[in-house]
Amino acid sequence: MPAATLPDVAGVAHNVQALSEGEPLLVVFACNHCPYVRWLERDLGSLIDETGIQAVAITSNDTAGYPDDGPDGMREQMARAGWNFPYLIDEDQSVARAFGAVCTPDFFLYDAQGLLAYRGAFDASSPKNGQPRTGDLLRAAIADVQAGRPVPEPHRPAMGCGIKWKQS
Repeated sequence: MPAATLPDVAGVAHNVQALSEGEPLLVVFACNHCPYVRWLERDLGSLIDETGIQAVAITSNDTAGYPDDGPDGMREQMARAGWNFPYLIDEDQSVARAFGAVCTPDFFLYDAQGLLAYRGAFDASSPKNGQPRTGDLLRAAIADVQAGRPVPEPHRPAMGCGIKWKQS
């Protein structure tokens, strides 16, 4: 797991690795404006609560171009989605690059040793494909990791909006 310390919406710094507390950790790259994230955000909050997995969400989008993804939008999203886990701001986008995140939502599930166990989709659904939101792929991966089992491959890739990179 890449080392990272980022502020939350209140400006409090969080060390991402320390959030795991020696347990598996789900790192979700998310944002407020993306219809793919909005499609599953409530179900994601419920899944995290139900499984007891340690979790953190990170937004890495360029907020100059996408102001809805800034702190006010993040607070609104946390309330709307029932997220009870830290939501961090990757202002310089270095953390997204270190993780290799490419879209929102993008899910990275690490085992208790900080090794990547699953990188994939929430489930087979999307806002327009007619498949039901079940969270089955992520839920099964979390169950495997919590039980100390490897997550069978291949992992279905996450699908969503591309991260909004800053112009360099």
